[in-house]
Amino acid sequence: MAGPNFADRDGKIWYNGEFMEWRDAQVHVLTHGLHYASSVFEGERMYSGSIFKLREHTERLFYSAGELGFKIPYSIEEIDAASNAVCEANGITNGYIRPIAWRGSEMMGVSAQDNRINVAIAAWEWPSYFSPELRMQGIKLQISKWKRPSPETEPVHAKAAGLYMICTLSKHTAEAEGFQDALMLDWRGQIAEATGANIFFLMSDGKIHTPTPDCFLDGITRSTVIDLARARGIEVVERAIMPEEMADASECFLTGTAAEVTPVGSIAEYSFTPGDISRQLMEDYDRKVGKAPA
Repeated sequence: MAGPNFADRDGKIWYNGEFMEWRDAQVHVLTHGLHYASSVFEGERMYSGSIFKLREHTERLFYSAGELGFKIPYSIEEIDAASNAVCEANGITNGYIRPIAWRGSEMMGVSAQDNRINVAIAAWEWPSYFSPELRMQGIKLQISKWKRPSPETEPVHAKAAGLYMICTLSKHTAEAEGFQDALMLDWRGQIAEATGANIFFLMSDGKIHTPTPDCFLDGITRSTVIDLARARGIEVVERAIMPEEMADASECFLTGTAAEVTPVGSIAEYSFTPGDISRQLMEDYDRKVGKAPA
């Protein structure tokens, strides 16, 4: 069943320093960001009227823009203020915020030296990425044929639109085959991440192991959950992990702004049981962000 049409909604979007009606927030068909993926974005959540780690997200937006060779024409403080203002304008106290910056349509071609840098911020109410029931039983992942690229081929630490093309391809294939998401390996064959979330494993040594983010995004939620685990005395090991090592894992979970903390029940032929560690970190994360009880 089709979901909501995000182009046809009531509300306001902050667009280049001004609020405009949601339906009027349009770009030209020859926008450089559409043709050449010269855009960067963030995904943020507001819980009980507060955007979680807003400053970290905004700083990463500016970093990503720098990695793509352009400068956002506003200050970090202005984007922070606009992010809060767009939530207020739309009556959002618990929702999702999407800032995006992109090259416009002034030049059409690979070179875009004189293109305007546009910035927009939208916010809307958005429930859990996966249903509460599915989260507790553990989602199913397949292993994607697409691999995260080498840092020599892409700006892999930017949250840039072009890096998500293979994520969409991977997730579409997974969903068509009865899975909820896909695990992506990197160009070396090591475990990298899911299509929009980082991944963790509870291994037989009692420690949580997670891939070193040397060719994919070191998520803000990822860092938060690592801190939460260590605060409980659980050792977290960041290292290269090969797919066959999943046989040694009893629990597995994803982390991300959208996914929050989501247990995994299986990845291809490997099975996991959403257990005490996954549940504890879900609860700790909910408390950390100020999430209201369901």
